[in-house]
Order: sequence, then C-alpha cells, then structure tokens
Amino acid sequence: MTTFTAACIQNHAQNNIDANLPIVRKLIREAVDLKADFISLPECVSLMEPDAEALEAKVPEEKDHPFLPMYEEEARSSGVWILGGSLAVRISDKKVENKIANRLYLFNPAGKVVATYDKIHMFDVDLGNGISYEESATYAPGNKAIVTPLPWGNLGLSICYDIRFAYLYRALAHAGANILCAPSAFTKMTGQAHWHILQRARAIETGCFIISPGLCGSHGQGKESFGHSVIIDPWGEVLADGGPDVGIITARIDMAKVTEARQKVPALTHDRTFKITNGQN
Repeated sequence: MTTFTAACIQNHAQNNIDANLPIVRKLIREAVDLKADFISLPECVSLMEPDAEALEAKVPEEKDHPFLPMYEEEARSSGVWILGGSLAVRISDKKVENKIANRLYLFNPAGKVVATYDKIHMFDVDLGNGISYEESATYAPGNKAIVTPLPWGNLGLSICYDIRFAYLYRALAHAGANILCAPSAFTKMTGQAHWHILQRARAIETGCFIISPGLCGSHGQGKESFGHSVIIDPWGEVLADGGPDVGIITARIDMAKVTEARQKVPALTHDRTFKITNGQN
C-alpha cells in the first residue's frame, strides 16, 4: 500500500479542556467522513492557557486526561490512524524539575497508543511588543527522537518549535522517516514570517512528506496562533493549506513521490564530515 489520504485538523483551542473535547471529537468525525486514513491534530489541541500559573493548575495527569480515551474510541470506531495533537500532561519523574510534558500520542486503528513523543526544543523567545514565551519554565523537554512505522511508510515525530532545528529532521530521515509531522501552535507573528518557509525547507532537505496541523485563533494576553495547517510533498509543493480559520484539510499522499524526489536529488547520501576552524591552517 503506497497511497493514503492524510488530514490535518485545525482547531481554536480555549483554556478549558472539557469545552474543547466535543469540538475536537466532531472535527475528527468530519475528517473520517472525508475518507481520511491518517488524521493529525495540532499542538496544545486540548488546552491553550496563556497564563503559566493557570496552566499548571489545569494540567491533568496522563492517566486522567479525557482526550486520551476519546482518541482511543474515535480511532477504534473509525478504523483510522490518529496523531492526537500534543497534550500537556503532568509527569512524576523525580529527576525532572518541571513536571509537565508536551506530548504527542499516535493511535493505531485498534485504538492503541503505539508511539509517544515529548517536545525536545523549548520555545523561549522575546518577540517584542510585550510578547514573550518561556516554555522551559513550565515544560520538561524531551530527549528522544521518534520514528515509528505506519502502513504506508515511517513517521518522524516533532512539535512546533522543533521545525527550526534542521538537524533533527535530517536525523529522522536517516533513521528511515519518509513522512514528517510537526503539529504546532505557531504564533501569528512568526507564522507569517517563517511557517511556510520552514515546512517546505524540511520537506525539500529530507525528501519527505510533511503533515503539519496548526492551531488557530486568539487565546488572550496577546497570544494568537497562525493556523495554516499544511501538507507538503517531498519536492516542496504545498498540497493543502488550512488558512487562518477552524477547519480540515486533506491530501492524497503517494509515497512513490519520496523515491522520485530522492532519486533526483540524493542529498541524504551526500553527507560529509568536516571541522570548523578560524580560517588558519
């Protein structure tokens, strides 16, 4: 099987998990009706809380997060693969200072979690005009890159800010990934400047399909997500773009395009080791 239909769900998450859940469930079912085989959802899909103290108070333990049984039920009842966006979950590792993980969950059509991924790179930035983010003050960064099999290829997992670190995606591709996902809650400011360029660059550099769902809408305290979920082929062509509003995009994925792109430009076989000097022999 070398072709499948991918879907990205684009939602406008509020600061209440219970209020977001039925909206996301409805969007998943709409994606199923669109004949999607693989459904992906954005970063912070269940909760977007711009206030750090309020966020910490609202984050449940993994075993208590209501989105997980919902994803399980929807995957099992529909028989599709679901990459369930990222959830903020409380962790209990005594070695970790910050007790919240930003975690992706991949569900197979039997409703079982077959892979998880914790966001590696923390979004600590000052964008000016009083808008800043310091994820490292709240979240514990992950330390494992993940490549996991799908029926059509191998999926490399990442989240949002990870997209700026090209070495991660090259490592995923060298480890066998030919499909990459970067569920995101990109800011409107950085999204307008960089989102499409970064997504297309990662596709072109690796010869992979990119499937990146994005959160959209305003969240308070000057925080606004860019939306524009994208599905991009290995040559860098944007197959679908979600625009700024809530909705679903789909595209038919032909995995033969990976082989075609990598044969034309076999950059993954051209890596060389080198050293950096100050210009002196």
